[in-house]
Amino acid sequence: MRELLRDKVRIQTEERRVFDFLHGIGEALKDDTHAGDLPGLIVEGAMRILEAHAGVLYLTNKGGAVLHPAYVSKNCPPFVELPGEQVKSGSQLHATIRLQAVKVGEGLVGRVLPDNGIILLAPSDPRLVPLRGYGVNSAFLAPLAYGGMNLGVLVLARNGEDEPLGPEHFNTFKALTEQSAFSLFDAFLHREAAEKGQIEKDLMIANEVQRILLPSEPPAIDGYDVAGTNLPARYVSGDYFDYIPLDADRWGVVIADVSGKGIPAALLMAMTRTALRLLATGDSAPSEVIRRLNAQLYPDIREDMFISLAFVVVDRRSNELRLVRAGHDAPLIYRAADRSVAKVNTPGMAVGIDSGSAFNRVTNEFSLRLEPGDCLILYTDGVTEALDRNGEEFGLEAMIRSVQASASEGAAGIIQRVTSDVRAFIGDQPPHDDITLISILKK
Repeated sequence: MRELLRDKVRIQTEERRVFDFLHGIGEALKDDTHAGDLPGLIVEGAMRILEAHAGVLYLTNKGGAVLHPAYVSKNCPPFVELPGEQVKSGSQLHATIRLQAVKVGEGLVGRVLPDNGIILLAPSDPRLVPLRGYGVNSAFLAPLAYGGMNLGVLVLARNGEDEPLGPEHFNTFKALTEQSAFSLFDAFLHREAAEKGQIEKDLMIANEVQRILLPSEPPAIDGYDVAGTNLPARYVSGDYFDYIPLDADRWGVVIADVSGKGIPAALLMAMTRTALRLLATGDSAPSEVIRRLNAQLYPDIREDMFISLAFVVVDRRSNELRLVRAGHDAPLIYRAADRSVAKVNTPGMAVGIDSGSAFNRVTNEFSLRLEPGDCLILYTDGVTEALDRNGEEFGLEAMIRSVQASASEGAAGIIQRVTSDVRAFIGDQPPHDDITLISILKK
């Protein structure tokens, strides 16, 4: 019992540190005057979360061939070869490390980007030998890359007699590097826009980055056929969907719509994705996951913004779907037996509106079962509120007819039919909102 309690406290402490990290990065990105603090926020925040003693962030130059130290923590050992006589400690060592660049492909740090994988230097790793003289007992090194662009390398280390970094820290470190890379790339986009005035080009790059955040293929869930799509109305979207593996038998499926449009909505979408992926792991109830998501994101959401979200856990063992609807459009359920379609109108409040008291009270989960041929359809209001040239809405009834006409064609067939019907309805008018759909069909 004591062990379980200690684990719970440890997890809660780690989650609090993670969201402090996200908050700090969000503040830096929100204010251009603090964008230069981003490397330091990344290193110091990552060190706090993983209780590391030292860290350094290297960023690539414009040509991508050289890594320059952008931030070096106090008491950081040299992870690259230093010129001349070795200095063991003190300000001179710190200054030398800050000035020492490394070519991509050379040495321990230089090989991280070409190898494109996280490196764990465990106590027995021979590559750790040169660092033991500085008290290092373990280290993580990771590439920071987004949109096909190599941004840099993040290094963390633990010293002394403390427990070494190990495989149990891998997922947390990976999540931190993903968010750090996205934040660095976003800072890069803003800097490029300020320097060159090429807003359109930057938005196109942001669109490519955002596409990376969306699933490239549906999950393989025994007994179920799943499909999803996202069609942004502009270069970047405030909608998103995701498939999150929870364990060997359960998958999380999420769809969300951030209020507003453009870069602010896209950034909040990225933060929501990262936060939910961190919180959804483990065996927590879906409703508890979404309550914790609201508690962590609420302080960082502007008063004029919120997130509507639907989160479904598909459990292939129990053949049960557990749904939480946080202010999102009510999903549709198609029943193959009579070809009927009904709304799953469960209660729930959008994320970011309330700090917790009202949100926790009204946001609960709902369990349902699908029979073979039945399907659950999640969608954003960009589908039902799509407008034609006369300002008329596509509407829920038209969407229901599209589902009924395509239900026998599988999950992907439903998605294809609905989007095709919406596009035909809109005609040559540009869409006024993002369109996102997910179908979960029982085989």
